[in-house]
Amino acid sequence: MIELEEFEPGRFRVKKVRHEKRRAENMPLPFVISDTMDPVEQVDGKFYTSKRQYRAVGRAHGLVEVGNEKLPPKVRASADRNIKAARQRSIHTAIQKYKAGVRSS
Repeated sequence: MIELEEFEPGRFRVKKVRHEKRRAENMPLPFVISDTMDPVEQVDGKFYTSKRQYRAVGRAHGLVEVGNEKLPPKVRASADRNIKAARQRSIHTAIQKYKAGVRSS
């Protein structure tokens, strides 16, 4: 059975078990991302448990970690002046033909 809780007057949501956030007494934020991970093999055949070392070896071998790569900015086709001018001429020609009564079927 689904149990609902009222979180504002007249608004309900499914009741979930909520855990109190743990905070260190001298730290303003509750969570820290750890550098440790389960042993993972890198291209050099060694196993690493440190994310920093794992990434450093990958970069040294010219690898790109998926999700962290820097993509070049996309250039729109309309940014090229020649393409923009050709498009404007094409639209102008089409409007002139339409005004002259030319209809394609």
